[in-house]
Amino acid sequence: MRPEPRVSIIVPAYGVAHLLGDALASLQGQHRQDWEAIVVDDGAPDDVAAAFARFADDPRFRLLRTDNRGVSTARNRAIAASTAPFVAFLDGDDLYDPTYLERMLAAIEADAGLAFVSCDAICFGAGERAPRRYSATYAMAGPVSLERVLNREMNIFVAAILRRGALDAIGGFDAGLVASEDLDLWIRLLAAGWGGAVLAEPLVRYRRRRGSLSSSARRILVGSCTVYRKASAALEGRAEQAVADRMLASCEQALRWLDGETLILGGDVAAGLPLLAGAERRSWRWRVAVGVMRRAPRLAAFLLRIRPWLPAPSRAPGGGGPPETTGRTDRGALTAPLPIKR
Repeated sequence: MRPEPRVSIIVPAYGVAHLLGDALASLQGQHRQDWEAIVVDDGAPDDVAAAFARFADDPRFRLLRTDNRGVSTARNRAIAASTAPFVAFLDGDDLYDPTYLERMLAAIEADAGLAFVSCDAICFGAGERAPRRYSATYAMAGPVSLERVLNREMNIFVAAILRRGALDAIGGFDAGLVASEDLDLWIRLLAAGWGGAVLAEPLVRYRRRRGSLSSSARRILVGSCTVYRKASAALEGRAEQAVADRMLASCEQALRWLDGETLILGGDVAAGLPLLAGAERRSWRWRVAVGVMRRAPRLAAFLLRIRPWLPAPSRAPGGGGPPETTGRTDRGALTAPLPIKR
């Protein structure tokens, strides 16, 4: 007789049926075997059921089929169907290290005040010349605190393990968000007085696929603006509200930059230039470039295309910054959570 599951693993499988087997095999290879896994097929365009079939004889696996209302709703429905006191997340194209559950459960069980424990990860696949650590790009060093998570000094990798009671108490993921759902979750848990921790070991292999990263930088920025706006309202009267407000202003500045750049590169210099001019006012080089664009609009797109010599929009004070939109120096770099693989 199998033991009662200690942890429920939520596996969104949208669009990754061809890779799902590797993810589920990494669960079967865990040192700890007291788990259940709920694979979510929320209207995927590929055949998740066929990929799941070879694991159907293992009673620890369940397939949850639901309509497509976004990854947050899919996760919330799977959490509602789970039975264990802890919940962990594994994207259907990623892999757990064999010691993931052993190490992560030990960490969260050792401290009743922790709502979540995350870890480092190895990023591999498309766009990676060689596997690299998540922490090489996204700041993870030091203690987990609300202020540091807000300010992006501490980035939480999404493949975390969470205390079910804490997750239920805050209502799970916000299904109304278009992006940055995980950042919003960490902020709300910490704001509610729960603690968090991060293990330095890379216990997950995060697969990057062509087309898996969000194709819309604007969507990420809009989502981040919404998260910081929510945080500011929820933290009214608390010291951390100032951090949320500063990061909101920084995200809005980055959004203006992106919109202005898109308009100019698309040929609408008159509409795009005011947005770029408003996005950065500190650098003398940028002020000169804007002046040239105003006097010679035909040069605007050219100047943006050779912009390595131009400064990007300024970072937020305090070491954080808005979500980065054009490279992966964003989870002293501009930082953003890893986008949902949809």
